[in-house]
Amino acid sequence: MTFVNLILGCAMMPKKLLIKDLSKSFKEGDIISTTKSLAVSFEDLLADLKTTDIIYIGEKHTDLNHHKIQLKIIKELFSENPDIAVGMEAFANTYQHALDMWSAGELDEKEFMERTHWYANWRFDFELYKDILNFIKEKHIKLVGLNMPFHIPPKIAVGGIDRLSDNEKIHLPENINTDNTAHRAYVEEIFKNHKIRGRENFEYFYMTQCVWEEKMAESISCCVKGKKMVVLAGNGHIVHKFGIPDRVFNRNKASFKTIYLLPAGNEAELSFADYIWVTPEIKKFKMEHIKIEKMMPQSHPPVRK
Repeated sequence: MTFVNLILGCAMMPKKLLIKDLSKSFKEGDIISTTKSLAVSFEDLLADLKTTDIIYIGEKHTDLNHHKIQLKIIKELFSENPDIAVGMEAFANTYQHALDMWSAGELDEKEFMERTHWYANWRFDFELYKDILNFIKEKHIKLVGLNMPFHIPPKIAVGGIDRLSDNEKIHLPENINTDNTAHRAYVEEIFKNHKIRGRENFEYFYMTQCVWEEKMAESISCCVKGKKMVVLAGNGHIVHKFGIPDRVFNRNKASFKTIYLLPAGNEAELSFADYIWVTPEIKKFKMEHIKIEKMMPQSHPPVRK
């Protein structure tokens, strides 16, 4: 085997997801029950979810595979119980009237995107969420906006809550808990690795995260009230359950499960969620990026400068 073939062969080998607690790897498509420490079937997952009030399904916003899994679960739960709601981080609750119109089938796609100011607020490619939203519209499923107006969190991050206007403060959650030390440590690690000019104050940064998650928790709690709900939010809001899930539970004690979607080639811990679903790895390796000539032995030593 040539050096080039060796490199290409290694690059094409399917990656797995490592669960560090178990020192065990799982392949793409595996659904890991973290309570059982083993992979379970999709049917086993559904059986568990059918008896649960709130199901949190995480996502990397730009990963289409994650949205396909979200839709698959929503479809299965809907077939069992049509009286469900879907809550989405992608929408502020101030757009609830437009979301209700969408669920009722009263808006076409263009009108919906304009009324919710999609590309002014969420900004991710609408195509990533299109199939989920179309199913919600087709089946007249209750769609709930979980977020606060999108211009408010950045203001908290650079100036704190006190510098918000009175009109902005009315959108804040009633209760804001900043006492979870594990959550604080998690957010602080993110803060250290993402320096943004004007956002050097960690306390402001941490308050932003807590306000953000408390607002979504409040929105979920107000909506559930006996109705099964599927929540679609970024993985960072459900990991270890201390973002949104625990904050909702503190409000209403409703049963819940968390599903963390993570591509193969990464590492995770059992504490991440109730279930960890191994999704296709993100392909970064491309043939055209290989400089074949640089891999070949040189006919003469390079010139030293």
